[in-house]
Amino acid sequence: MWPSSQRSLPWRRWYQPGVPTDVSIPDIPVTRLLDDAAERYPRRPALIFSGRRIRYKELREAVDRFADGLHRLGVQPGDRVALILPNCPQQVIAFYGLLRRGAIAVQHNPLYTEEEMLHQLADCGARVAVVLDRSYKTVQAVRSKVALEHVVVTSLADYLPVTSRTALRLPLLQMQRKREAITADVPDDPGVVPFRELQRRTKKRVGQLPVEPSRQLAAIQYTGGARGRPRGAMLTHRNLVANACQQHAWDVDGRPGRDVTLGVLPLFQSFGMMSCLIAPVMSAGAVVLLPRFNSDRVLKAIRRYRPTIFPGVPTLYDQVIDDPGFRPSDLRSLRVCISGAMGLGQSTIDRFERLGARGLIQCYGLTEASPAVTGNPLGGGARNLTVGVPLPMTDVVIVDTEEPTRVLSPGEAGELVVRGPQVFAGYWNAPLATAQALSKGWLRTGDIAMMDEDGFVTILERLRDMIKVSGFSVSPSEVEKVLRRHPAVHDCAVVGVPDKRRGERVVAHVVEHPAYPFSADELRRHCERYLSHYKVPAEFRPRTDLPRNALGKVVRQRLRDEGAAAGPDVARHG
Repeated sequence: MWPSSQRSLPWRRWYQPGVPTDVSIPDIPVTRLLDDAAERYPRRPALIFSGRRIRYKELREAVDRFADGLHRLGVQPGDRVALILPNCPQQVIAFYGLLRRGAIAVQHNPLYTEEEMLHQLADCGARVAVVLDRSYKTVQAVRSKVALEHVVVTSLADYLPVTSRTALRLPLLQMQRKREAITADVPDDPGVVPFRELQRRTKKRVGQLPVEPSRQLAAIQYTGGARGRPRGAMLTHRNLVANACQQHAWDVDGRPGRDVTLGVLPLFQSFGMMSCLIAPVMSAGAVVLLPRFNSDRVLKAIRRYRPTIFPGVPTLYDQVIDDPGFRPSDLRSLRVCISGAMGLGQSTIDRFERLGARGLIQCYGLTEASPAVTGNPLGGGARNLTVGVPLPMTDVVIVDTEEPTRVLSPGEAGELVVRGPQVFAGYWNAPLATAQALSKGWLRTGDIAMMDEDGFVTILERLRDMIKVSGFSVSPSEVEKVLRRHPAVHDCAVVGVPDKRRGERVVAHVVEHPAYPFSADELRRHCERYLSHYKVPAEFRPRTDLPRNALGKVVRQRLRDEGAAAGPDVARHG
């Protein structure tokens, strides 16, 4: 018998006045949020990209045209469509456009290597991919091994004003005549289609194909791969609408049609998808899209657009404040700074307080929960060394890791378990993993935490040994599998150790093969061939053996402790 939610919920008394304990969740598809915003605020800006403003009426029309273009390509309800894009208008248009067709969005990091891309595209079985021109070669290299029938290619320049070419340092050769738009260099390969071709004008209003929000998937979001390769978390329309409703209810001072969100977080991650792609649309807010993080560029966007909401990670906030051009007045427009993905340290909290910044709250979530689970109260009640209290309609308990049916008392450490309308439907093509993660609606998060008597939750460690590098999840097992392919590696273990700028850095402890000399530089080049840059170990530390327990399992905590004590410079270059 799993824990019952029919019990005292102490956290409710800490909700900011006006936050409801229960939220009404409409039975609608995600696209209805966009349709409602376009009806209520047709002329308000929805997206701001390098100076170009796209109003809600224009965004809905672009979404409808893209949906009609997908129809011409033969996309049917339930088909998976891969989005391999950075933060740009095309990502937003494609996301809502494919949902309009009843298809399922599968988002990927455009910086993935061929191996990473191959696994996810093969696993989800996407028929169509929408890809940035700079990432096309990666998709082209794996296309013969996956089910892709069409590849839609676009460029950041496709939605730039002609006068903004220098903002992204576009070569002059990419310019056409002064009054013409810059477009992507689309390869002349079979099945390759320009994004603009799918934006062809249509006279008809493209309606939403029927969906059952509680049953039909809106997205498959790949997790960091805690126990090997990343798994696809299946999120229904209801999951995403519910989490948007929960976050909307949490911000009682929200201003429909007037808030501006700074979209620095990658939209292809669950945190960015909800906080910068779905939740703002629910309140008809504007999103300032930045394709990549650069502290100088972020500061310029803050000064120009005066955002009111800034979702981010602690290291991102620190880098903005550390920028030589930073001024305390840069933070004055912000009402809410939603910090997630990694622990918020006391130093960052203190800096915000000294600068007089408002609305910094540490929150907690995971891909399998769409992602938000807990948040610190707004309005002055934040305890930011915790991750706050459960959101409305969310129940959280701490259970014994060995006996998960036993709920622990306040102050005891155990596994954090969650139940709520935002909890996912399971893992794609992984029934066993689904059964291990879900039971009677409860989600085992794999995180060790404790809850105090007031209901505030503190995350103590990642039970699954995930490493957080600048907010990105890195699976030790994935890195270890790549390392073991190299003939110099007899055995290895990968851990994360604290890093002031990135939260954690990846450290590989390597037992070398007796017949092959150890070279950190060679191992680094090997990893760079198969892994994204943030997954490549920052350090390679030679060892004669690895610490193991009585069962032969590597004791990662001992390696983490050694790594923290050794400092950042051991065996960095071999």
